[in-house]
Amino acid sequence: MGTIVKHLYAHPLSTTRKVSAWRRFINWCDGQEKYRLGWLGAALTLHGCILTILTMFAVILSGNHFIFWPFIIGAMGVTLVVNLAAMPTRITIPVFFFSVLVDIMIIISCIVIGFDAAGTTI
Repeated sequence: MGTIVKHLYAHPLSTTRKVSAWRRFINWCDGQEKYRLGWLGAALTLHGCILTILTMFAVILSGNHFIFWPFIIGAMGVTLVVNLAAMPTRITIPVFFFSVLVDIMIIISCIVIGFDAAGTTI
């Protein structure tokens, strides 16, 4: 015996899938694989020669708080290790950006603490 009322439901077919911002970023990082050597040079030069030195300078001028030093060393170390381990750019670029973010947060913290040149004397 069949039912008297038949309910028809047509589910709208959507062929477009929304891609998250993180997935688009990772896809972009995968596309940067051909520029791997450039990213390696940029990461080591910008982070090792410029940003880490500026971060250390900010920490020393703000009173040389010990809590900042492991984060400075760790941020530089993780960038160096990931690049020297020849990881793909889908790993090295996000790690580089994260370590730059850590250094910027340390510099902002030092600015909030305040700079004092008297903290540099022994």
